[in-house]
Amino acid sequence: MNVLIVSAHPEPRSLTNALRDTAAAQLSADGHTVRVTDLYAINWKSAADRADFPTLAPAQPLRVPQASGEAFATGTLTDDVVQEQEGLLWADALILAFPLWWFSMPAILKGWIDRVYAYGFAYGVGEHSDTRWGDRYGEGRLAGKRAMLIVNAGGWASHYGPRGINGPIDDLLFPIQHGVLFYPGYEVLPPFVTYRADRMDEMGFEATAQALRERMRGLFAEPPIPFRRQNGGDYEIPSMELRPEAAPEHITGFGAHLVPS
Repeated sequence: MNVLIVSAHPEPRSLTNALRDTAAAQLSADGHTVRVTDLYAINWKSAADRADFPTLAPAQPLRVPQASGEAFATGTLTDDVVQEQEGLLWADALILAFPLWWFSMPAILKGWIDRVYAYGFAYGVGEHSDTRWGDRYGEGRLAGKRAMLIVNAGGWASHYGPRGINGPIDDLLFPIQHGVLFYPGYEVLPPFVTYRADRMDEMGFEATAQALRERMRGLFAEPPIPFRRQNGGDYEIPSMELRPEAAPEHITGFGAHLVPS
């Protein structure tokens, strides 16, 4: 199988990059073909701006969804974006490796999403009507592929627990796992999260690396997070609210979008 790992940390000797390399080595040892995109090493341009749409007339206002859709349809996206899109289509699985900075991904990785996920490629796909609201949330161009996060956090695990002050880690990662990955169709695996990352010693790293190797061995067998599919009957269209029969009205928040076990 083909695996694309996209990493985002400015220090080559960082824990993020060490775990990225651990994952890549295990996957390769298991017979998979692995590509690594180190966003800092390639000096990825993170800001979406007019330079991304060279055929846009100077007098025409920049509306990014419209401009990206036209550029995707006409084959005029910039070469760096096209190369990354081809990588996503090539890969059977995508792994994003990054430190948790201010409760989200680093700006360079967000910029990779902003630019690579063009309209018509990752969103704006499929029929939009009163009975179907596009191919998204479990469907889309990237359906049939798997995705997973490798995340390093500075705080303690308890800080990100059900009653932790930072909020539950699954809630913090929901916009990425449900929005960035499940939205265009990926089956999303539970994240691999390391806590107290800045205080890890050699013994702690080896234990963490071994746990990550085990996760990589099951990358194509592990059950995904059971997100509800948009077009699976649980949501009213076009309001996109859960039907009462799918979940009682007192069930709200991120957890409402998981199929009960």
